[in-house]
Amino acid sequence: MTIQKIDVLYTAVATAENGRDGRVSSDDGQLDVIVNPPTSMGGNGAGTNPEQLFAAGYSACFQGALGVVARKEKADISGSTVTAKVGFGKLETGGFGLEVELVASIPNVDEATAKDLLEKAHQVCPYSNATRGNIKVELSVA
Repeated sequence: MTIQKIDVLYTAVATAENGRDGRVSSDDGQLDVIVNPPTSMGGNGAGTNPEQLFAAGYSACFQGALGVVARKEKADISGSTVTAKVGFGKLETGGFGLEVELVASIPNVDEATAKDLLEKAHQVCPYSNATRGNIKVELSVA
């Protein structure tokens, strides 16, 4: 697989201290959160976790891509939401992996149009492009 070169418009910078049981902060101070494993993974659940942060980023990014596609298609996505469900688990080959389900609610279009918009947004979204071929990503309409 060839790595594509991009014209970088913005670079986000974040630093983690103490891994999954510590703190993550951005260089501009806009993000500064405690991270802890969830209770289901033996942690105290007192903070957020990397999977929640990934879900937040992916859902926001995908919603933005949906907007780009909707404008091109002249589709009304007002009142829409995108929920990212990020699963974390052991890989059969060793190590750990992620899987994602993106669930969109688009109240002003029919289901066929919603599915078409999701497929097109999946081709535009930077998170989708970054994960394609690496993790399972399922798209569904609420």
